[in-house]
Parts: sequence; C-alpha cells; structure tokens
Amino acid sequence: MNLREVLTEAFGRVPESVKATLDGLDDHQLTHRPTPDANSIAWLVWHLSRVQDDHLADAFGTTQVYVEAGFAERFVAHFDHAVDDIGYGHTSEQVAAVRAPAALLGEYLDVVHARTVELLTEVSDADLDRVVDERWDPPVTLGVRLVSVLHDDLEHAGQAAYVRGLL
Repeated sequence: MNLREVLTEAFGRVPESVKATLDGLDDHQLTHRPTPDANSIAWLVWHLSRVQDDHLADAFGTTQVYVEAGFAERFVAHFDHAVDDIGYGHTSEQVAAVRAPAALLGEYLDVVHARTVELLTEVSDADLDRVVDERWDPPVTLGVRLVSVLHDDLEHAGQAAYVRGLL
C-alpha cells in the first residue's frame, strides 16, 4: 500500500461505521439523547461530516460540498443554523435542534467521503508537510490535519454507535 491507499482505506472506515449505525433508525431514535446534555446520533453524524467537509475543503482550497451540492439548504429545512456552522461549541439546545432523516445524513456523508477520496488521490508524501493552518503553534500541516479529522470522525462514529446500542 502507498500513502494515498492507506489514507483512503482509513477514511473509508468512517462511512462504513456510520451506515451501520444509521441503518433502520427513525427520527425519534436519531434524536435520542441518553442524558439531557448528551449528543444525539443525528448531531454526531452531521457534525463529523461537517468537520470533514469544512476542514478538508480549507486544507485543499476547495469549496465545501455542504454549499456546492446544496446540502446547506436541505439541512436548513430540518433545523435552523448558519451555513458555516460545523457544530463546534454547540450548546445543549443547539445539539437538540439538529434533526435530519437518516437518508439525508448518510447521503451527505457519502458525498463528503467521495470528495475526500478525490482530494486524497493527489496527496504526495511531500504534501503532508505543507502548512494548512497558521492559527496554531506550531502551525498545522496537511498530515496533522488529516490525522486530526480522521481521529475526530472515528471517535464520533463510535459515539454514535454507542448511543445506538443504548437504544
């Protein structure tokens, strides 16, 4: 395996896990919160997709599929939020407001994943050292950003699976 194949394989685990979690869930189950301040499956899946879309679009200098493919408008039909909202720092009330059907959540993640795979086809070893975010000390490289997004996605996918198990 080469670098691109490893990254593609790793990112491919996210939609596999999420699809298994979403399978057969209704709107009530998607918005269930085990405790009043816990995250719901709907919020976790929406958030992990938004983070991947937002962070990789920024790192590669592309437009987010959330906007480009019309998902922002489709999600706004289910809950009110700003187009640039990715869920970071959401209050308990904002988490509770995230309501979307499993089909829409899965479709968005599929399109984000397809874009991710497309972007990864161009990544070389040298690209991993390219600084993509200077707001941190030390500045964040593409390699660190990819690992960070993947880590965040897999944690949230696991949390969503756990919540499903509690149902």
